[in-house]
Amino acid sequence: MSEVNEDKTSGDFKEMGHRLAQEVISFVKSKMDKVTKYGILGDIKLSFVGHSMGNLIIRAAIADSSMEPYLRHLHTYVSVSGPHLGYIYSSNSLFNSGMWFLKKLKGTQCIHQLTCTDDPDLQKTFLYKLCKKKTLEHFRNVILISSPQDGYVPYHSARIESCQAASHDTSKKGKMFLEMLNACLDQIRANPSERRVFMRCDVNFDATAHGKNLNSFIGRAAHIEFLDSDIFARFIMWSFPDLFR
Repeated sequence: MSEVNEDKTSGDFKEMGHRLAQEVISFVKSKMDKVTKYGILGDIKLSFVGHSMGNLIIRAAIADSSMEPYLRHLHTYVSVSGPHLGYIYSSNSLFNSGMWFLKKLKGTQCIHQLTCTDDPDLQKTFLYKLCKKKTLEHFRNVILISSPQDGYVPYHSARIESCQAASHDTSKKGKMFLEMLNACLDQIRANPSERRVFMRCDVNFDATAHGKNLNSFIGRAAHIEFLDSDIFARFIMWSFPDLFR
């Protein structure tokens, strides 16, 4: 499990991605050094599992120039409730108010990046440029796990798909969103001659188990349920073992 960005998740996604890239490279090199001394190195396969904003950190790490020599080793990517298209068209008014508070009063950089307000020119925002970079294309398997009960990450963003609000938006924001969406989907559809697995998996939680509390009211309960129980990720691993070999 990555530790390099612990307590540093309110800054720039690009910087967090660079730190993760350096951590991954250090890990791979240490493994290669051990194998060089004691045995023969087999085929290297790098797989990533990310939750929530961690998915954008992973994609930022893949886009980091230092990772270029290792891109050919990328294997499986499991995204758990990842805001791949940011918080554009988020329908959770309470959560949106919290995001506004963080932007206005705390100036949290990653929140500006998630809402595409980090630059007046939408095409210069971090998320737009990240979607244009070929990060998903290098994985042989891409699995997107989401939940319609998750009020923290927009459902369409976690699934990398369009939504009703976007389909009716003819503004610059709507055009930018479609460009981001199509850029991500084009990466997943790239190299049709190669065998690639792409799955969208929905999880429906037992809402009665959460009870009536603040987490349920603001839509956080389902978001953190992914962390409280790893049965969903384990189910994917057990059902499709070839994706992780």
